Amino acid sequence: MTGFYRDGCCSTGPEDVGSHTICAVVTAEFLEHQRSIGNDLSTPMPVYRFPGLVPGDRWCVTARNWLRAHQDGAAAPVVLAATHQNVLELIPLTVLQQYSVDVPTDLSGLE
Repeated sequence: MTGFYRDGCCSTGPEDVGSHTICAVVTAEFLEHQRSIGNDLSTPMPVYRFPGLVPGDRWCVTARNWLRAHQDGAAAPVVLAATHQNVLELIPLTVLQQYSVDVPTDLSGLE
């Protein structure tokens, strides 16, 4: 289950220093970018109840790492309805809207 609190939501609080507030539909390109900056999202980590991600998964990612991916041309699509409003403290809504998607029914294009 996604979210810093593993509650299925991109909610945040004082313990969430990484601000896991963007609901991303991860792509292969995004996952590779994250690995290249030291944030391996593909390898399972059971101790954190983290299953490891594959293209097409929806996951609450950190605002700073998503922004870095955007700046590097590798941002993942964003489900705005499931993204926490606190992300707007770092990323303008106009930027997020460029990547806005509903959850795609066909995930094959994300590989």
